Amino acid sequence: MPISPQLTERVSALTAHYDTTVLPLWTASGWNADLLLPYEALDGATAAALPPARYRAMACARQLYVFSMAGQHAHADTLFGSLQAYFGNGEGGWIYSVDAGGAPLDVSRDLYTHAFVIFASAHYHARRGNPDALDVLDETVDIVEDRFADGQGLYHAALTEHFRPKGAGVLQNPVMHLTEAYLAALDATGDEWYAERLREIAMAMHERFVDPASGCIAELPQGSADNRIEPGHQFEWFSLVAGRPDLFDDLPLNGALRNAFDFAQRHGVAADTLGVSAALDAGGALLDGTQRIWAQTEYARALALHGEAQSLATLDTWAQQFRSRFLHEKGWHECLAPSGDVVRAEMPSTSPYHLATSYSALATLAGVNWPGQGG
Repeated sequence: MPISPQLTERVSALTAHYDTTVLPLWTASGWNADLLLPYEALDGATAAALPPARYRAMACARQLYVFSMAGQHAHADTLFGSLQAYFGNGEGGWIYSVDAGGAPLDVSRDLYTHAFVIFASAHYHARRGNPDALDVLDETVDIVEDRFADGQGLYHAALTEHFRPKGAGVLQNPVMHLTEAYLAALDATGDEWYAERLREIAMAMHERFVDPASGCIAELPQGSADNRIEPGHQFEWFSLVAGRPDLFDDLPLNGALRNAFDFAQRHGVAADTLGVSAALDAGGALLDGTQRIWAQTEYARALALHGEAQSLATLDTWAQQFRSRFLHEKGWHECLAPSGDVVRAEMPSTSPYHLATSYSALATLAGVNWPGQGG
């Protein structure tokens, strides 16, 4: 469906802000040149690095993805080396974090981290062609399948340093990011094993996490106490599944997520600002009205992939609202209250990943060549 010239202009403005304001932060004030690691966060007003208490493997991996996609190969090479040097064991296992001096801090093993290593390695290999990235990818997938599998088609969220269960259970979010990672691995390797595993994950998620009434994927398995629905995750799952009809179109999760898209948009998006709320209960009542930047970008990506006339009209308005509410000349606001007040001022190193995945979908929709360099 054709889109308006106005939307194309607004998408171009978003990607220009990313290229000229967001990305350069992480080779300047956001880069610790002594440790060769990105700082965890910058001050929202000055863009100066905040004093670090830790550096996370996941954050390093997200930055590897960001700079791989931007075609900044030398910096991506450095990030890939740092990821292995600080966080890896050389066999596909990864610790969670190191301290401010680079020494191991949290040595537990979490699925979220491993998923992002797979995701980043797949994109780094696709853009850079470094064969070592495929070795890292393969070794990490082996660890995930051998160590994290729960025996019921999904995965433990976290394990001890020695890969023993620690009672974390199965959580929606790390499985979603593993799905994202396996999609990237499928594209990078062409190995049909990933296609089969992705379909199995989709079936297990539908069985254990989907609320039949709304189609939404809850944060905890159905029947868990204090469960909640995050609208941003409904949009994120929708994009992952709707973006690959060849894999998911005939599965029940696909239909459920189309209902979840409608539910999240109806109950979780503010009519006046199009701000996406953090959390709802199963009936759609607001639990947390905080508007986090990642949820806004996932809404935009879902609207682009939904592609119907009303969604494209909404996306046009979203682009205007998002730029004026969340972006500024130094970078971005991480979290806003529904009123527009800033409730989290720092700029985390992990957020450019969300901007990049969203803007890539918007650029494809608008016919904008982004990211141009190295792409």
